[in-house]
Order: sequence, then C-alpha cells, then structure tokens
Amino acid sequence: MSYELERLIERFGRRAVVYTPIEVAGSSHAVVIRPASDADLPLLHDLAELDSSAPLVGAALVAVVDGRPWAAHGLDDDRVIADPFRPSAAAVGLLRLRVGQLRAAQTQTPRGWRRLAAGRVRASSAR
Repeated sequence: MSYELERLIERFGRRAVVYTPIEVAGSSHAVVIRPASDADLPLLHDLAELDSSAPLVGAALVAVVDGRPWAAHGLDDDRVIADPFRPSAAAVGLLRLRVGQLRAAQTQTPRGWRRLAAGRVRASSAR
C-alpha cells in the first residue's frame, strides 16, 4: 500500500463523528441515516478521496455506522460515495431507500424537503 493511502486511512480513522448513533435492536451495527452538516465536510471529502471520487455537491445524506461515516448520497447530484474498505453495500442501499422516501414526500409536501435542505453542505464552502 502506498504511503499516501496509508496516511489517508490513518487520518480518516482518527476523525470523530459528533453524532451519537442509536442502537438498532438485534443488529451488530448501529446505523444512522442523517443529513450532512457543515461539520461533516472534512469527513465527506475524506470519504470521496477514499472512494477515488469527486466530493459531493450540495445537500447530502450520510450513513453513519457505529459512529463512522461509511457512505454518503448527494441529493443534488444524485451520486453515492462509500468507504471501499468496509462492507458498505447495505448502507448504500439504506441511503437510496431514504432518498426515495424523501423524494416521494417532496411531491406531497415541498416544505419537508426545504427543512432537510436547510442543513445543506455546499462544496463551495469546502476547505
């Protein structure tokens, strides 16, 4: 493994997520799907770098598993980034399900979507 990749993995692993996960009954992992905030920008950039992708643009949802971000779904650009070193397929599936729910709700109540967008993460405010 290259030195840069090792350094990135080490830096990413040290980041603390401010949100405390909720325990899911009967599950070995606690999974939280939540809107990304400005405090999550460095985590999302690191996650995109691990995934060899461009950072997400606009509002995003984050899948946090056991206190660490495993995947994120951009609501504006409809892209997904995920940690390739973790079994993140289920987290991505949950993100896609939640985005589908939010889009269905948006057609019924536009105010609910605006409330979610209030916590937007903008790429322009990135590092």
